[in-house]
Amino acid sequence: MPEPAIPSPAATLVLLRDRPAGGLEILLIQRHAKSKFAAGDYVFAGGKVERDDVPPDGERLCVGLTAATAAGRLGGGLGPQEALGYWIGAIREAFEEVGMLLAYGPTGAPLRFDETNRERFAGYRADCQESNTALFDMVRAEHLTLATDQLGYFAHWITPEEQPLRFDTRFFAAMAPLGQEPEVDGHEIVNLRWLSPEEIGDAISRNEITLRTPTLKNLELVAGYPRAPEAVAGLGRREVPTIRPRIIQVDGKPMPVLPGDPRWF
Repeated sequence: MPEPAIPSPAATLVLLRDRPAGGLEILLIQRHAKSKFAAGDYVFAGGKVERDDVPPDGERLCVGLTAATAAGRLGGGLGPQEALGYWIGAIREAFEEVGMLLAYGPTGAPLRFDETNRERFAGYRADCQESNTALFDMVRAEHLTLATDQLGYFAHWITPEEQPLRFDTRFFAAMAPLGQEPEVDGHEIVNLRWLSPEEIGDAISRNEITLRTPTLKNLELVAGYPRAPEAVAGLGRREVPTIRPRIIQVDGKPMPVLPGDPRWF
């Protein structure tokens, strides 16, 4: 039997907001039907964490988070720079995939998009889709800092060993930035929807959307909170176990089983 594939590091950002009438909603994005991973499924914004996600001065450009603190929160023997890269990667992926950038402007106020800067940041987004290093070129040019203080780390999933394409994924939650609206990238992402936990369940039952097991389980965690700010704060305080499902065959069909299930081995 061949050795399992080594999982690639990845970061995912769950963007939340409150509805005026009450309750929270979650941004789900649909991956392209020809994607190598999770094709056609609805997921959260995210992707691979690359070595160049953290330049030498990267820590200075992050707010409220040091590399050492990031390493302590993630655990698992990660080095400080490597750990900080997960927070940065989550912010970068959300900007690339849905055009929402968690950052502070030159005055320290949260970044908003309007008629004076929207076209310029659309250009930066296109640059980031071509090269990860473009994120920090933008941050320096616009005198921004990354809102790493707004992300709550809350889950860690590793793709089953039985899968040929594997990821070691850290999940973060954050409030969707005000003054910004998500837009699909038209490449990896083909659709997006803001849905409440109840609406997600209804859409699944009507076969309108498909979700992978980690997405479903993390949505269950989010659904335990009545409002988005409480969800981000509460999720960011939880103790995070590492979850690595296994794939077994049931009636000739693959089925994921989680640690704690007697069929997991």
